[in-house]
Amino acid sequence: MAIGYGLVRTLARWVLEVFYRRIEIVGIEHLPEGGPLIVAANHQNALVDPMLLLGLVPRPMVPVAKAPLFRHPVIGPFLRMVGALPVLRRQEGNVDPARNRETFAAVSAHLAAGGAVLIFPEGTSQPEPTLMPLRSGAARMLLEAEAATDGALGVALVPIGLVYHEPGTFRAGRALLTVGEPVPTGDCLALYRNEPDGAAHRLTDRLSTALRRQIVEADDRETLRLLRALESIAHAGGPPDARAATARTAWMQGAMRAYRHFREHEPARVASFRAAVERYLSDLERAGLSDRGLAQPYSAGDVVRYALRAATSLLLALPAAAWGMASHLLPYTLTALILRRITPEPDEEATYKIIGSAVIYPLCWLVEGWLAWKLGRGPLLALFAVLLVPTGFFTIAWRDRLERVGRDARGFFRLLVERDLRRRLGARRQALLDELDALARLVPDAVRAAPPDGRA
Repeated sequence: MAIGYGLVRTLARWVLEVFYRRIEIVGIEHLPEGGPLIVAANHQNALVDPMLLLGLVPRPMVPVAKAPLFRHPVIGPFLRMVGALPVLRRQEGNVDPARNRETFAAVSAHLAAGGAVLIFPEGTSQPEPTLMPLRSGAARMLLEAEAATDGALGVALVPIGLVYHEPGTFRAGRALLTVGEPVPTGDCLALYRNEPDGAAHRLTDRLSTALRRQIVEADDRETLRLLRALESIAHAGGPPDARAATARTAWMQGAMRAYRHFREHEPARVASFRAAVERYLSDLERAGLSDRGLAQPYSAGDVVRYALRAATSLLLALPAAAWGMASHLLPYTLTALILRRITPEPDEEATYKIIGSAVIYPLCWLVEGWLAWKLGRGPLLALFAVLLVPTGFFTIAWRDRLERVGRDARGFFRLLVERDLRRRLGARRQALLDELDALARLVPDAVRAAPPDGRA
């Protein structure tokens, strides 16, 4: 298992670092370096979630996965390589809890040996940025393992929050893992002796609160998008990554608590504020401007120099970008066509893209390599092989640069044509900040101190 786990871990890290622009993990000091451990995480991105955790969490973990995945022709072998344990759920026809006894016994044995277990207590993946009601499986596994040794194991229950930005977009998505402090379990262990169900429910509720502290919950993905944009507007004094990920998360959690409070007590005011934010962002996008760039003054000389530099760099890089596009056009097109036919759910989009690319791209490269051999023998094949990966990433960067230059050109043109545009958008931006500040002063202390789910 150790060799198989290492291979899967290395592959997962490599694939995710290729797919996502940035991956961060914070709070790793809360993870015990040794001893029995249960890691519980929220589940919003199908198979990408376990890939992130297995790839980035330093301790080896045995995942608990739903039984049907073990029969999947692609996923099943990887689950067996990492020693995953199957669990049967009611939606798969399991009405007899005893059928999971073997899995529970295996978890207890693994924990007794000082191992770590990974579980997603929601029981299913879903795309909305909210935590679904937790199943009690994680709590029962911990309590049963402790009961078997009369509480001598000291199993740590650690929540890890997974927060994504554009999770299904290649090289534009970002992922954040926030590791929380271990959940207190002592009173639940004492209660388990006489009230096992009550202890399991108490620990499950406590785990739910702990997980909510690690993530940003919103009513839907559009609300989360607006919340991210508002955080960027409110803290636009430096580069986007200047604020620590934990500080950004904490700000958005507090903003969501305030949003829910005002939606109940001042619905008209908060609805008007949300509509103003939506209109402002929409007008910025149509103008080809960004909120951060709006505050930067540009002279005619600045625009000319920028245009010359951008055009020169794009033209000089065009041959390498064209080679990369030619090398990757076939697998890119096939992957896109297959995804359009499959139309995966939003939480499965990244998973399908990663699995599809892992199969389609190598097959297409083999075909292209064969064509290179037929056309130019060894020299052309060697050139194709050497340039394949670097030109692929170079093409992505070139395409992003082209899109950014096009957007900037549109923005400069609008600013030249509509001389008053910057002032009008700037005034609207300041009005949003003033209203945000006014609302922040009205947030009751009880709401500020409430748990992340907004319940005071």
